[in-house]
Amino acid sequence: MQNIYDLSQADLEQYFISIGDKPFRAVQILEWLYRHKVTSFDEMTNLSKKAIIALKENFVIEHLNLKTKYVSKDGTVKYLFELKDGNLIETVLMRHNYGNSVCVTSEVGCNMGCSFCASGELGCIRKLTLSEMVLQVLYVDNELNKENERVSNIVVMGIGEPFDNYETLLKFLRTVNYAKGLEIGARHITVSTSGIVPKIYEFAKFPLQINLAISLHAATNELRSKIMKINKVYPIEEIMKAIDYYLEKTNRRVTFEYILLKGVNDSYEDAMNLVKLVRGVNCYINLIPYNEVPTNSYKSTSHDDAERFFEILSKNGINATLRMEHGNDVAAACGQLRAQTMKKEDKKC
Repeated sequence: MQNIYDLSQADLEQYFISIGDKPFRAVQILEWLYRHKVTSFDEMTNLSKKAIIALKENFVIEHLNLKTKYVSKDGTVKYLFELKDGNLIETVLMRHNYGNSVCVTSEVGCNMGCSFCASGELGCIRKLTLSEMVLQVLYVDNELNKENERVSNIVVMGIGEPFDNYETLLKFLRTVNYAKGLEIGARHITVSTSGIVPKIYEFAKFPLQINLAISLHAATNELRSKIMKINKVYPIEEIMKAIDYYLEKTNRRVTFEYILLKGVNDSYEDAMNLVKLVRGVNCYINLIPYNEVPTNSYKSTSHDDAERFFEILSKNGINATLRMEHGNDVAAACGQLRAQTMKKEDKKC
């Protein structure tokens, strides 16, 4: 039977119409699942007996199975979940002074093949379902509730390329934003893409005010193509053209993510190329310390060099932040914990 968490509000409304019931049942069920967090249909006390019987006959309430959990000395928590088909995914809780942020995975693996990233080392197995995405957030929120806290921010930038799972992504965004559910504000949700240009144009028309981040990591086609295969399909000039369209449509600032790789993209020339690329664009640069992965040769830029890179941007009028490191003692790199676990267990994709 299908997991009830795989149904969006629109799906639930359509289901109840199909069985001759009222579509407002969808609102009731979402409240029970996401606000009251019930574990059985019998707890949904404002539903009719007929509705509960129909739900029991067609759906189940199932949650993610936690395989491993690591807590970093800085408070970052990394979760490794095992899905029903045996595949593994990661979710990360990052604690900030502005709240608790959950990094959500959208696919089992990744096909983007960025040379510095552990997520794509084993390729992409499949896309996640709606339930597999929303239950990552719900699991972490349940844990935080025990400490009288809650999830306040969501970033869809875990394993996978979110725009490769586009329709499910949009259902996920509507579900976690829903006012009678988890009620995460749209401006507290960010989706990160490596630069799937057609989807940037589509996403500009999405009605919710979700933040968009572009995984840039290099300011020239020559360098970006070396470290990110996607740039050979959608080069930087096409990305920037799509961003111009996005900004015109939404009037929302875009984030450019830039992982600092020692001796690769962290020189004065690299910084100035970045300045030239984004000058005049409504954006800010998120400089990210690299979490080193044992399976490749990339190294993290030193703190002093990262500070110098940041200063070059700032002195040239570019709005930038240098992000703190999170969870570097708990296999923090995206996909690293999953890859390590699979290799230990000799699991094949």
